[in-house]
Amino acid sequence: MFDEYGGGERTVVLLPGLLFSRKMQGPLASAIADRGYRVLCLDLLGHGDSDRPPEMSNYSMTIFGGQVIGLLDHLEIGQAVIGGTSLGANATLEAAVAAPERAKGLMIEMPVLDNALLGCALAFTPLLLHLTFGAPVARAIGAVAGRIPRPGPLLADMLLDWASQDPKPSASVLQGLFFGRVAPPSEERRRLDMPALVIGHERDPIHPFSDSDQLVHELEGSRLVQAGSILELRVTPERLTKEITTFIDDCWSGTERQRRRGRRVA
Repeated sequence: MFDEYGGGERTVVLLPGLLFSRKMQGPLASAIADRGYRVLCLDLLGHGDSDRPPEMSNYSMTIFGGQVIGLLDHLEIGQAVIGGTSLGANATLEAAVAAPERAKGLMIEMPVLDNALLGCALAFTPLLLHLTFGAPVARAIGAVAGRIPRPGPLLADMLLDWASQDPKPSASVLQGLFFGRVAPPSEERRRLDMPALVIGHERDPIHPFSDSDQLVHELEGSRLVQAGSILELRVTPERLTKEITTFIDDCWSGTERQRRRGRRVA
């Protein structure tokens, strides 16, 4: 399932974070579409209104990356700027590794790489136990969350959507990610040659700034922007939205690639 904003031949694909729906990227998609782009916000398998099969074998980061390329194939889109947040950031990297010729550029917000493994284990193991062994409680919470009126503030809607999901497919998503690779390995990331904007922030063990910094060093000529917090793009988005839309403009005009070539020569 996907939402479409704007129109035209220049396409941007946006992906949400773990267990969040495409609604997460709606305000950013609207801002990008206002600049003349066609923006697609995709619910990956197990997320939002997309299918939610219960078997963990349906979920992996490589499968998610393949779904992005599948969306481009389905809509007969040759290239797009692809971007996402957290899980969506890693799925963006997987899509770029699988079909680099389809990525006009990458917008990577809060990637989860080597330095995040301990933080993810500490955070998501209790969540997985809750969704698996505490499923009756999770379903009761979800039933209450599902009855709360919407729309409200975006952040509140996102959290209510997250809480109202069926715990079984959500647990399977986590299990599939635990047993698969978290992201393309460093040697595959280093082969990526398209422009990239990496957004990182401090004080978050699941998305440590060191992972964003590492990725910028791996992607030759990429650019790092430091967010004030994990919530900046959702609560006070003006600064980061300007960075993102400028990057997308540069990708489609060729300015970003020319800038990267200049860096390599220097």
